[in-house]
Amino acid sequence: MPLPRRTFLQTAGVLAGGLCLGARHVTPPGSPEYTGQVMTVTGPVAPEELGFCLPHEHLLSRFGTDPAEPSAYDAAAALDTVVPYLQYLRELGVGAVADCTAYSFGRAPELLRRISAASGVRVLTNTGWYAAADDRYVPAEAYSLAAADIARRWTGEFSDGIGDSGIRPGFIKIAVDAGPLSPIDAKLVRAAALTHRATGLTIKAHTGDNATAARQQLEILAEEGIAPGAWTWTHAQNMTDSRPLIEAANRGAWISLDGVKTRYFADGATHGNDTLDRHLAHLMELREAGLLHCVIVSHDGSTFPPAGTVRRPMDILSNTFLPLIRARGFSADEISTLTVTNPARYFTIRRRLLE
Repeated sequence: MPLPRRTFLQTAGVLAGGLCLGARHVTPPGSPEYTGQVMTVTGPVAPEELGFCLPHEHLLSRFGTDPAEPSAYDAAAALDTVVPYLQYLRELGVGAVADCTAYSFGRAPELLRRISAASGVRVLTNTGWYAAADDRYVPAEAYSLAAADIARRWTGEFSDGIGDSGIRPGFIKIAVDAGPLSPIDAKLVRAAALTHRATGLTIKAHTGDNATAARQQLEILAEEGIAPGAWTWTHAQNMTDSRPLIEAANRGAWISLDGVKTRYFADGATHGNDTLDRHLAHLMELREAGLLHCVIVSHDGSTFPPAGTVRRPMDILSNTFLPLIRARGFSADEISTLTVTNPARYFTIRRRLLE
């Protein structure tokens, strides 16, 4: 196995195995303060406290608007809108939601903390920079900073809190554009690898139907000595062929089928498209390959988007997709693996290193 090309922030620490294992791991001596826990906006919790978790949603978002960090919200309106919806999800059994709204397009940890406290649903936020959308949300300084310097910024948010909030991220969120990795995409992937080494936070990488970029990202992680189990093929449902997903999962990567949607009626019009067949096809292939333990499922929903943008629901898993897969023969244990066990393991803070 390749050894790390760089050494960065060699914190003591980590990982007992058992996440999504497809590569060998080594456990360095010592243990950082939060290893084995999940970091929420209200503080660390034991993984089993998450319960039914939606691992990829957007409670707050300003995507499509001009970059801004921090982002401004009408807090009262956000609370009035998001809290009742989360309480509804809680009635459906949802115990936790990961907010994937990234730096400069709506990340708002303090407002998320208020939303979590008022709704009774645990919420996670993130660190990292988003390089999809033609790099619109990449800070200008990213082009001149080295990957290690960027990683220090992100690691600082974990050690000291985001801004002055004292709130720590629970995962790393990055994104890449279509095609082979651009230089800035590759730099941010490397920064994420270095941040994982320092913190043990899982990398959630917006990749979509881009098998080439997925393989390139795993190569960069390997160069830094990071196992595939630290990385997530996010929006993997956009692939038309399950074979690259199975290849990545067999190496140990996480596969995120996070765009579960149906057509829905809102603001006097019908919106969205039905993705259930595509999600089901990928899920059945991954199940047949014995890889359900490497899969997470979610909606990529949005409860408080910018004005003029329609909200996307987050109840389709509970009300439609889980009954669908149950009817296709998925057992209660398999459904619990997808909705409870896997997200708990996925967000558990632990470094995943190559031997």
